[in-house]
Formats: sequence, structure tokens, C-alpha cells
Amino acid sequence: MKPRIEVVAIDSLMVRLFDTIDEANMPWILAANQRLRAAFGEHLVDLVPSYTTLMLQSNLAPGEARARIGQALEGLQPDAGHSGRRHEIPVWYHASVGPELALLAARSGLSEDEVIGLHCARDYPVFALGFAPGFGFMGLVDERLATPRLSTPRKRVAAGSVGIAERQTAAYPAVSPGGWNLIGRTPVRLFDRERDGYSLLQPGDRVRFVAVSHTEFMALGGDDRPLEALA
Repeated sequence: MKPRIEVVAIDSLMVRLFDTIDEANMPWILAANQRLRAAFGEHLVDLVPSYTTLMLQSNLAPGEARARIGQALEGLQPDAGHSGRRHEIPVWYHASVGPELALLAARSGLSEDEVIGLHCARDYPVFALGFAPGFGFMGLVDERLATPRLSTPRKRVAAGSVGIAERQTAAYPAVSPGGWNLIGRTPVRLFDRERDGYSLLQPGDRVRFVAVSHTEFMALGGDDRPLEALA
């Protein structure tokens, strides 16, 4: 592997390891993240891992920053002993909070229970955080669940809403606009200013969604108000 270094800004460089999104990328991205943090130390301003790249901001001159990146990633290999945390996130899958659940079932030729089963059947690596604080882009969902974003995004999506866009899945950490296909809702607080690091999820973590009943959802502190009630 030969990483490519691209200029983002005067003090920022993009380290590109891959050209396509793949779950197999994450061990390499995590290994590069660890090496770069160690190599830059106090000179590091920010380091943002993503699907195929790491955006690095430092207070070093561009030439020195490039040299450090090259040295840090020499002979890069995934570190089997270094991986993110695994989270089990409960979800109440229901049409009242997941209005596209029936749509996904109809498009895929599956029952709603089969859609839920497929969504809960695998661990999803967190590729990146973005869009909103604590919003983790995860994937890849089973191809049968892949569906385009809504042609017209909603103005308000409830916090905890779980959705699918193409082959990615995510849960909204706060009330916000959004165009993903909603299939359920989680009571888990994904972003908390009192939490160390603020976001529950970090790139490289793995998430397994677990279907729960309405009773369990409410006992865990869930909000079952339909989307219309947020207007």
C-alpha cells in the first residue's frame, strides 16, 4: 500500500489509503490513525479518520508534515489487537417511528420482520462521524436493504431515529433535518456533553442493532412520539 497525500488547506493534508468504501478498510485506517497520532504528538491539531482517508491538521510546515506522514506509515499493517468498542443498540422497529419500514419491505420483497432480522443480523463498523455531532455513518447493510435517500428530506427527524441510505445505516443523535429512510428508533443517547469524548460512537467501533419491544423501548427511556408530533 502506498498512501497518497493531498493538500486540503495551508495547515491540513489528506492521507488517502483507499479509493472505495469497504468494511475491510477500517483496520488499516485505525492503524494509520494510531501511527500518525504518535508521530505528530504535540504538533497535531486534529486528525479525522473516515471511509478511505484521514484528514490531518498540524502546526508543522507542509514539507515536514509530509515527511512525518511518510515515515509514520512506512510498512503499515493492520493491528489485530487494536480495534474499537462494540455496542449493542436497542431499536424499536415500528411504522409509527419508522415510516419507511413498510417501503423497504415492499421494495425488497421481504416481510417487515425479515427486514428487521436482516438489519439486526450483522455488526456494522462505524466509518466516520459527521453531518451532526455523534452521527455515525455505518455499513454496509445487506444489499436487499439498500435504498436511495428520500427525494425530499424531512425538516425534522426525531432523536434516536434509525435509518438506511443506500447501503449505509445510522441513528440520528438529535432532532434535525434528514433524508434517510427511517425504520425504527433507539432510546440510546448518542451524543452527550457530559460523556468523555461526547459521542458514544467513534470511527472503528462496531454496532449491532437489537430489536426490542415497545415496552422495553419505553422502559429504557425511549420517546415514542410520531414524527408529526415534532412539528
